[in-house]
Amino acid sequence: MSFPWDKARGVRLVVLDVDGVLTDGKIRINDAGEEVKAFDVRDGHGIKMLQRAGIAAAILTGRRSRVVEHRARELGIGIVLQGRLDKEEALAEILAAAGCKAEEAAFMGDDVVDAPAMRRCGLALAPADAHPAVRRLADWVADFPGGRGAVRQACEALILAQGKWDEVIGARYGIAPEDAGWMRAPF
Repeated sequence: MSFPWDKARGVRLVVLDVDGVLTDGKIRINDAGEEVKAFDVRDGHGIKMLQRAGIAAAILTGRRSRVVEHRARELGIGIVLQGRLDKEEALAEILAAAGCKAEEAAFMGDDVVDAPAMRRCGLALAPADAHPAVRRLADWVADFPGGRGAVRQACEALILAQGKWDEVIGARYGIAPEDAGWMRAPF
């Protein structure tokens, strides 16, 4: 599935689910009964680069976890809604808080609870291991699974689509899109 470059050019906000998108979807509970989540540092760096490109990030998750609050703070993500199973309603709150229209937002989800919000956004994204119905709904499916590079790949594509690769990645790290597995955007 080729990346939807045209839809991506107008994205100002990326809304991310947590379990199955920013993590591998497994819930780990330690002996003290505390939930533990593992986040991929490369996904986090992708979000930081996305922010440097002028694209905001938000988190919308159906579960509640202090770990998510900590990770969002580390990444400078100011809009975080947790414990929200009606993701379409919660998305409306996020859009209002960000001052963004639905067509200017992308949503990356992995399960059927994410489908209503994905349909509402201008760009729907999914990890490689998302539920089959979600993969069919998505405008683009990453080559990588949730918690293992899917977010990073989406961030890089958005940066490239908006013509900010050289400014955000190329000049800073000396990496061309081709070096990262991308062909230059076709525009």
